[in-house]
Amino acid sequence: MRDDHRILSRRAFAGGAIATATVLASGRALAAEPLAPTPSQTIGPFYPVQRLSEIDADLTRIKGHRNRAQGTVIEVTGRILDRYGNPVRGARLELWQCNSHGRYAHPNDVATTPLDPDFQGYAAIASGRNGEWRLTTIKPAGYDSPIGRRTPHIHFDVSGKSHRLITQMYFSDEDPSNQTDGLYKEMGSTAVRTVARADGIGRYTWDIVLMDG
Repeated sequence: MRDDHRILSRRAFAGGAIATATVLASGRALAAEPLAPTPSQTIGPFYPVQRLSEIDADLTRIKGHRNRAQGTVIEVTGRILDRYGNPVRGARLELWQCNSHGRYAHPNDVATTPLDPDFQGYAAIASGRNGEWRLTTIKPAGYDSPIGRRTPHIHFDVSGKSHRLITQMYFSDEDPSNQTDGLYKEMGSTAVRTVARADGIGRYTWDIVLMDG
């Protein structure tokens, strides 16, 4: 082989290697593009002050109770991620909600709708190795409040390694009601990041993005 061919081959190889490295670097840059964090919201007036002894991920059953909680049973799954899409392992999630009648088991809730003695109403769980979490609960009802009609939602207080987020989760199949909720509307275009996507009958998925994990 002539020397100039060797030189050209080496140059071609070097050029290809540089191009490949550039593509890989570009891919890494794209992969590292920050995710938009889940917006925060008010903790609300009904953070539980009196809790049952059970705080597990199934809010529909209480040990020693014969009956299951009233209402439509749903499953909600998701992940806790940092802003670079990395899973946050061992994040603590506290969550609470009203029952299927629109009432919280809280002494400050003056609603006249009935309490459900078989509904847990609160859970404290942790994310798994891949940031995953799972919840079995009842689809909460909407209810009237001093600030107007509230659309169905679940309250979340999430603590990662270095960031805490208090927010509320809404439901994609309640969109007309969501659009009339004052707290939902306050979030503007970021509200979509608080909406759990319906994924089959009685199933929802929702990822929570913390600023710093």
